[in-house]
Amino acid sequence: MKRMVVAIVLSTCCVSGAIPQMGGQTGGVASGTVITPAATFDALLTGTENSMMSLVKAMPADLYSFAPSAAIFVPSQKTEYTGVRTFGALVTHVAQANYGYAGRISGVKPDIDVAALATLKDKDQIVAALAASFAFVHSAIATLTVDNAFQSVRGNTTKATTAAGVVVHAEDEYGQMVEYLRMNGIIPPSTERQLQQQAKPAAAPAK
Repeated sequence: MKRMVVAIVLSTCCVSGAIPQMGGQTGGVASGTVITPAATFDALLTGTENSMMSLVKAMPADLYSFAPSAAIFVPSQKTEYTGVRTFGALVTHVAQANYGYAGRISGVKPDIDVAALATLKDKDQIVAALAASFAFVHSAIATLTVDNAFQSVRGNTTKATTAAGVVVHAEDEYGQMVEYLRMNGIIPPSTERQLQQQAKPAAAPAK
């Protein structure tokens, strides 16, 4: 339900043609400026992409085969972990999903064997595959216009809601990846940056 609400909110932003900017202006864009569907969703995707790419690079190569299991939890934990994806499988799953979403947005088929991504085991290859999939999504989102953003791609699902869906899906998987790092005592890069920012001394008040 939460993911559905997020998708609806994102698509609503596209309907209005602009994402409200906090504080009047952000990044030189004045509040109330009309933003194209392509620019709107590209910005959303970029934020998610940057967070995920830094995270997958932070996970050591030997832990790409890591998956949570009952053995690392207290004996009273009754959840079944059989078949849970490894970290590497989570990443390739996102790459495969990215290609699927992008294809529905633009109608363009990728020139790679998407199913074969699931067989990748090497960290460098997996990271490269994820980066390539995000690039493919960016190219698909670039085809969005005011005229076609709300064309149906499947029932009531439109190009715009599909663009929202790729961001929501990646964010959901990112949250799971964060837990995988935490289970191995690794601080996610985004948290590390926040801690560093908080540790900086406050600027002296102006005289």
